[in-house]
Amino acid sequence: MSTEDRPPAPRSLAEALRARGDAALGALLRSRPDLITPVPTDLTQLATRAGTRASVARALERLDRFALQTAEALAVAADPATYGELLGLMAGDDPHPAVVAALPHAVDLLREQALVWGADDRLRLVRTARELLAPSPQHPSPTGLGPTVQEATAGMSPGRIQEIVTAAGLASTHDSVSAVTALAGLFTDRARMAALLADAPADSLDVLERLVWGPPYGQVTADPAPRLRWLLDRGLLLPTAPGTVVLPREVALHLRRGLAHRAPEPVPPVVEAAAVHRPQVVDSAAAGQAYTALATVEELLKDWDEGGPAVLRAGGLSVRDLKRTAVALDVPEPAAAFWVELAYAAGLIASDGEADERYAATPAYDEWLEQPPAERWSRLVTAWLAATRTAGLVGGRDAKDRTLSALGPGLDRSAAPEVRHRVLALLAGLPEGAAPAAGSVLARLRWERPLRGDRREDDLRGRLAEWALSEAELLGVTGRGALSAQGRALLGAPAAPAPAPEAEPSGPGDKLPVHHHHRTAPLAPLSPAEQAVASAAAARLLAPLLPEPLDHVLLQADLTAVAPGPLRRPLADMLGVLADVESKGGATVYRFTPGSVRRALDAGQAASDLHAFLAAHSRTPVPQPLAYLIDDVARRHGHLRVGAASAYVRCDDDAVLSEILADKRAAGLGLRRLAPTVLAAQADPAGLLEGLRAMGFAPAAESAEGDVLITRALAHRTPPRTAPEPVPDGPPVPDDTLLAAALRAIRAGDLASTAPRKPGAAPAAQGELPRTGAAETLATMQAAVLTGEALWIGYVNAEGAASQRVIAPVRVEGGFVTAYDHTADEVRTYPLHRITGVAELADDAG
Repeated sequence: MSTEDRPPAPRSLAEALRARGDAALGALLRSRPDLITPVPTDLTQLATRAGTRASVARALERLDRFALQTAEALAVAADPATYGELLGLMAGDDPHPAVVAALPHAVDLLREQALVWGADDRLRLVRTARELLAPSPQHPSPTGLGPTVQEATAGMSPGRIQEIVTAAGLASTHDSVSAVTALAGLFTDRARMAALLADAPADSLDVLERLVWGPPYGQVTADPAPRLRWLLDRGLLLPTAPGTVVLPREVALHLRRGLAHRAPEPVPPVVEAAAVHRPQVVDSAAAGQAYTALATVEELLKDWDEGGPAVLRAGGLSVRDLKRTAVALDVPEPAAAFWVELAYAAGLIASDGEADERYAATPAYDEWLEQPPAERWSRLVTAWLAATRTAGLVGGRDAKDRTLSALGPGLDRSAAPEVRHRVLALLAGLPEGAAPAAGSVLARLRWERPLRGDRREDDLRGRLAEWALSEAELLGVTGRGALSAQGRALLGAPAAPAPAPEAEPSGPGDKLPVHHHHRTAPLAPLSPAEQAVASAAAARLLAPLLPEPLDHVLLQADLTAVAPGPLRRPLADMLGVLADVESKGGATVYRFTPGSVRRALDAGQAASDLHAFLAAHSRTPVPQPLAYLIDDVARRHGHLRVGAASAYVRCDDDAVLSEILADKRAAGLGLRRLAPTVLAAQADPAGLLEGLRAMGFAPAAESAEGDVLITRALAHRTPPRTAPEPVPDGPPVPDDTLLAAALRAIRAGDLASTAPRKPGAAPAAQGELPRTGAAETLATMQAAVLTGEALWIGYVNAEGAASQRVIAPVRVEGGFVTAYDHTADEVRTYPLHRITGVAELADDAG
């Protein structure tokens, strides 16, 4: 292509964006969704927004280390810089092949993100990015470079500049500008600089070595030592303030052999496999952890069944209540905080909202219990993946030095879901059964998002990654540190890569070399609909690996029952009421006590019901001591049953009913005898139950069919509650529909604002609407209908929002104009009184 045929170089970021196709513009809006919140009116406004400090800082935070190093190099290069100059800063005098190969991709990424614009011969870093990344005394650059010779000598007297030029062996000049230019030229000339430094004293070179990689500033006294005086006289060190000197950027780059960074990192660190296991072992271990997770959450909610801990005035659990919960679950306090937060994120617990506010299970918990185990696990891990609340912060301090409590405020970290997903995605990139070295995962994440980790003293991103690894193991997403099949399905990941032939492990501790290419397409987070499909697939993979629930226990003569595995729901519920859990592990041991049997009777069971229940579900005969215990406790309880008829009481022992009728405390219940064994009451069933229990009886509620209702006494539930919404990390990534609409609107507004007008058209400043009288507007519209020409109009809609449009009028009648709207790409009708003005477009308007 000849120079005449080549399109003109863009003069601004807006012009560079205008030259992009829809695909490239869409990629920008996807990677920086804050740019379309709200949708800009045209490309000029989009470019302006892309250059704002907040948006640029956010975009820089999402760069990987090498792309960020590239931007930092451009910030210390000339503006504009050529690609060759940038390559020199990134690769130095002896280019490394990896840097040469990776740099084009990094530049393309910066262009895509609208942080860099211009062709390779005129690369320009967005001004705001240059301000953020360029070296300054207040904000040193990660490059360790200082100011240029021109910047460092800005306040220096002309006489002093001439003295430095002469001492450096250069000819004196008539003005400071040319003197500074000559000095900078000397420092950037490798041969002349080598000759100058060859005459330098050894201890002066030692001073330069200490400053060359930064920080470039040093302290001097009013009477510098000879080694410093030699450097100051020749401008190799320049004063910036009284007692402070700086190594000029050009000198440092010569000493560094052209490198802007001591260690360019074009290739991400490899995620190393610390051990490898058979996939079946990983999946089985993960399934065991998944079962334990379900049991732990159930135990937590059972512990809070009658009303959990009180809510602190500032929100959350007290330290004492968290300790009690940890003891009840037999786990450390950080793990207890995780399980509490997980149940909250899944919508299973919440505050009851009462005056004496307490935490309790929600109605969703009862629905969750009725689901198959694999589906219950799927619900927990799906909530965990998306949750921004971070249990690992519990016990720490917020910005105001207040303790962060479980279920309390201040635990949301918007980066948590992204870090969890990225950690699991890195595990998915390993061969099947491979468990990563935690340090290599953290190093990879720091390379991918360096600003997020390096700017903060506590390295929140690294801690989030460590918590993600441990929480994934607790939940059974991983097993023995390796991603399980159900964990891979949860991410929507493809099948695991096969290990290299030479990497066949012989044992769980074998090292496994992992080969990663520099640029692999990372697993993208799934949309809610896609995540639901992936979670269902994960549940299907997990289901066959979970232990089959049993319908029996082994009763023993020492008043205990042994459950050799998980129990089916009705059996587990009933046994949990009838006995106390004594120990857990591979088998659960329940102990029968007078108190536990009384609890079962209080919950509505008769002695005959308990005998029948134990006989039906025991593989061994019911021991005599247990039968005696049940009969002995039941003998001291009544045999009353209350149901809904208005309400009624029935009992096989009519003497008990006579005793109730004779009791003065029963007067408020409105009782009367219908039959020897039945009493009718005016009170409702709940009131009747409460009244009889207050009189010392132990009635049981029954259903309309006459069956005893097996519900835990005093079970407490909150009103319906929704799970907490994650706090988003900025605006969401636009979907295809929103992106297409935004692109269409931006292109439309840009067409209207940049369409060329005819020379005689009414003038309008940038962004202003055209203004013409009503008669002129009507005449111009009617003429355009005859000629088929397009017009530029200003339009104000019913809400008062003004816009510019390019239309081709088709018909004008009844105070309305029907036209093809080029900006909306459709035929529309506009009231003439809402058109502020009209102008004709130039003949070559596109």
